[in-house]
Amino acid sequence: MSTLVLLVGLLLVLVGLMLFGGLVYLAHRHPTWGMPIGVGLAGVTLMATVVTVITSR
Repeated sequence: MSTLVLLVGLLLVLVGLMLFGGLVYLAHRHPTWGMPIGVGLAGVTLMATVVTVITSR
């Protein structure tokens, strides 16, 4: 694998973590952690689906 592919992969992981953290922060108004973590994982799953569709073209 080239260095560019590895750097793009790292960038996608970092953006995914930032998306997860942002969604958890937004949903943190609820007292339990179940809802924020579920929303964060749903956002990361959505992002992974979009990236998969884009890269499959």
